[in-house]
Amino acid sequence: MAETTEIPFRCDVETREEDGVKVTTVECHGRLIHQTSEQLKTVVKPIIPQGGKILIDLTDVSFMDSMGLGTLVGLKVSAINEGYVTLTLVNVGPRIHELLKITNLTQLFSS
Repeated sequence: MAETTEIPFRCDVETREEDGVKVTTVECHGRLIHQTSEQLKTVVKPIIPQGGKILIDLTDVSFMDSMGLGTLVGLKVSAINEGYVTLTLVNVGPRIHELLKITNLTQLFSS
């Protein structure tokens, strides 16, 4: 079975100060799936102990499977446990929003 040619998954990271708070935006591009979710974890995990706000921008995520969802949940739990950092999903498309709704995770990511 031939693999489809897709844009490889990647994350672009931008950090700035807003009202004295460090804000890090992680823009995700491509498919957040089993084969690519470790890339997101590798980028975000070291940012969590730095504190501030972490925004995971899903504008350009075309698809997410259960492993991608599990990675987001794990990162959110790590941020909650750290205590002085917030992790928020932004620009969630309708398909991913529906996935969060079906799995009862909308509330977790809205806090």
